[in-house]
Amino acid sequence: MTSPTSLPLLDYCEFEMALAHTPVLLDELVELLSPSEGEVAFDATFGAGGHAAAVAAELGETGLLIACDRDPTVEGFYRDVACAAPCRTKHVHGNFADVLSRRQDESLDIVYMDLGVSSMQLDRRERGFSYAYDAPLDMRMDPSAERSAADLVNELPEDELKAIFRRYGEERYAREIARGVVEARARRPLTTTGELVEVVKRSIPTPARFGAGNPARRVFQALRIVINDELESLARGLDEAYRVLRPGGRLAVISFHSLEDRMVKRFLRGQAAGCICPPGLPQCVCGHEPTMRLLTRRAVVPRQREVETNPRSKSAKLRAAVKL
Repeated sequence: MTSPTSLPLLDYCEFEMALAHTPVLLDELVELLSPSEGEVAFDATFGAGGHAAAVAAELGETGLLIACDRDPTVEGFYRDVACAAPCRTKHVHGNFADVLSRRQDESLDIVYMDLGVSSMQLDRRERGFSYAYDAPLDMRMDPSAERSAADLVNELPEDELKAIFRRYGEERYAREIARGVVEARARRPLTTTGELVEVVKRSIPTPARFGAGNPARRVFQALRIVINDELESLARGLDEAYRVLRPGGRLAVISFHSLEDRMVKRFLRGQAAGCICPPGLPQCVCGHEPTMRLLTRRAVVPRQREVETNPRSKSAKLRAAVKL
């Protein structure tokens, strides 16, 4: 079998995107969630349904899988999963935080999230999520949303672009890239992914162009996060997921970059914490009790074999907890 790392750059990107349909950390997720007969599971980011199919297989005839995604193009994948699933299924279109907020009681046994860009979005060049192809500069997970990546790069002031690239992309050369974007758009609007990639390359020092990965990857990440309100959705979604889980219900999250993982780690550890009084007090006065028990003391990461066969999994981290 040809090793992915031996492929030419463009072929390697195509290879990676073709494998994006492969669910990441699948066995580990199912083991932590331990779905069983008759339970209700909420897939917050259905995507191509790889995780959903495995979870649904454990729910039996009396179980229910709720498949949620803000991207309307997942409907075909949902139909495939629903046809094969032994349990009842339901599809809900929308942002998972909004969907969970509408639930009125503790009615879910399982909530899980596979964050970041989905396989369909990567595969379809016209969605503009990938820096590997020249395509419209879009990046909207929900195509009906108002703002696209092109709107941001062509309209925001330089200081705001710099702040976005630095905060959400952790981009070292945020100032230089923001200045490059403003100078380029003064000549003509930036409308394609290829144009943005070229601006990034021109704006950074020559050695930085030849580091690991595409030099525009952090800028693309930052724009995607802002356009789709990903971190705000995650923060609200974690709170809402906890609220609607039954006692004994499990929450699991797969993240792909440090900003997401940091939020998930802090949330779960905060829920699992006991006394939060300042050190040195003779006795506890806060009365804080743990509301969740961690199922993962450290983030679960893919085994080397999974990374070799599915490059998308390389940066994945899985954390989980059970509601007390």
